[in-house]
Amino acid sequence: MTPLSDLASPQTTPFYAQDFTKPDGRALTLYGLFPIELASPVPSPSDEPVDARPEMRWHPLRGEWVMYAAHRMGRTFLPPPEYNPLAPTSDPAHPTELPRGRYDMAVFDNRFPSLSLLAPQPEPVPGTDPRPGTGKCEVVVFSQDASGTLGGLSAERVELLLRIWADRTDRLEATGKIKSVLAFENRGVEVGVTLHHPHGQLYAYDHIPPVQAQMLASAEAHFKDRGQPWLSDFVAAEREAAVRLILDAGEALSVVPPFARYTYETWVLPARAASRLSDLSSAEVTSFARVLKDALLRLDALFGVRMPYLLTLHQSPLGGEYPAFPLHIEIYPYLRSPGKLKYLAGTEQGAGEFANDNFPERAAADLRAVQL
Repeated sequence: MTPLSDLASPQTTPFYAQDFTKPDGRALTLYGLFPIELASPVPSPSDEPVDARPEMRWHPLRGEWVMYAAHRMGRTFLPPPEYNPLAPTSDPAHPTELPRGRYDMAVFDNRFPSLSLLAPQPEPVPGTDPRPGTGKCEVVVFSQDASGTLGGLSAERVELLLRIWADRTDRLEATGKIKSVLAFENRGVEVGVTLHHPHGQLYAYDHIPPVQAQMLASAEAHFKDRGQPWLSDFVAAEREAAVRLILDAGEALSVVPPFARYTYETWVLPARAASRLSDLSSAEVTSFARVLKDALLRLDALFGVRMPYLLTLHQSPLGGEYPAFPLHIEIYPYLRSPGKLKYLAGTEQGAGEFANDNFPERAAADLRAVQL
């Protein structure tokens, strides 16, 4: 087993990965800060091969694709505590997704994918233009501990997750079929989470989705107009203003952006302009991880409850050079005050313009005041 740092400098902190094939044919990769050791066979909840037939249909008025994956209706929904499909298998008669053994995190092909590299050509549909839902969906399990949280992991394991995201991005790019990768975590029943075990997902698209396409267009326009990346100007402006900074750790920082759409929306950014995680030095990855951990802990401590949120990692498109694209993480917390959720209502859903109940400067002050 080769430490991945030997293969992917400038990331110099060793970590380990080992690939397996599940009984149903899906891929599994185990990652760790130490060499991987298995204590049981690699399992799968079912030996039946996944038969996913996702398709995309074009929305002519919004100018965007919509994914359809009817097979997802049968996915696991809030299972009882005695059966956790993301925990290591304890009873061979009731296999889960993961084996027992020494490893820190795991990545496997989603059993209920919204996209597939093997998606067939769909039947014609009047009024739209369907095509195969080509791509890949992976599940990223953050810990063997079902009660843990991403923010509660050690700084070293949060750093490991960043390196895993970078490794998965590189692997997906190598297929030659992927143009964009989105890593994300949904947390809390309030945002529709069906499994409480700490985990995230990776969606790999054969095209550049609308959000990333707009980010790229805006960032490239800024670069053309100003002669330097938007991220460089943004970091400099936030450091000078200081009022929206949450934590400045030198090589990475967290802010409530001046244009925040959610009350306690938090961004985690590298201080130096970069477009992908693999662009960062080892020291920058370490700093990025510590700032991310700090941001998540502050959100959980803000109201004394686990904050429901959506976390998204934004990296540049694949298959080319996009130096203007701003690498960053966006965290959308769904509590705007104790016990009060932020719902996407008329103006957000109908017009695409957000209404925020608080100014970012006040929200940042609240987060800075949290005692960790």
